[in-house]
Amino acid sequence: MIDALLLPFQFPFMRNAFWIALIIAPPCALLSCFLVLKGWALMGDAVSHAVLPGIVLAYLAGLPLLLGAFVAGLSSSLLTGWIADNSRVKRDTVMGVVFSAMFALGIVLITAFPSDLHLDHILFGNMLGVGTADLLTAALIAGPVTLILVLKWRDLMLHAFDPAQAQVSGLPTRVLHYGLLTILSLTIVATLSSVGLILAIGLLIAPGAIAFLLTRSFGRMLITAALACLVAMVAGVWASFHLDSAPAPTIILILTAMVLLALLRRGLAGRTG
Repeated sequence: MIDALLLPFQFPFMRNAFWIALIIAPPCALLSCFLVLKGWALMGDAVSHAVLPGIVLAYLAGLPLLLGAFVAGLSSSLLTGWIADNSRVKRDTVMGVVFSAMFALGIVLITAFPSDLHLDHILFGNMLGVGTADLLTAALIAGPVTLILVLKWRDLMLHAFDPAQAQVSGLPTRVLHYGLLTILSLTIVATLSSVGLILAIGLLIAPGAIAFLLTRSFGRMLITAALACLVAMVAGVWASFHLDSAPAPTIILILTAMVLLALLRRGLAGRTG
């Protein structure tokens, strides 16, 4: 039994997969709480798709892929906000148009300019192929992002709950708004090498949804989300080794099961209450 538990740790590629899971879990979990609270689930999904053309253009220009991803994601978010604020079209409609166009542009660029880029790795990640450079990059992004979210969670919570009250209280609401968009783009960049663009949305929404269903205070919600994400990621990597499956989809399936269990628990609690 003990040998089966420890067997995955004997392989370097599995150790790196566990490390990347531990690195990206905290920022994803904490950020997911704000996305769920603010109703930005679609924004997280949209930004994760919008970074694709930035990755391709950065590759063609000989620039770091993560730089291209960050610039594309943040630029798309800012463009969406500007169009929504200066037109009669609702923000969710603008997001659907802008971000689907960006994703389509990325696919066209990959087709038009054949390269060594592996589309499946970009879309779905390659957690078992993570190297030392990927771990370092993810840590350099995840560390500051986690620290900012921990230090400023009360300000961000008030801004998410009631932006008008946050502005009356003297908080820099525009800084908080665009700062959260920047953090979202950075977090997606941090998850790029491990879970990819498509599955990143699961890490950015599910932990917050689980915590929202199980807790009644935002402080506990943050802690619960972080614990749920850490457990799901470590369990997913471990289970994928024994099931001979891909780690990232296994993690998302575990998070989905945890959401369903939280919904069931919430329903049972409501009936007994």
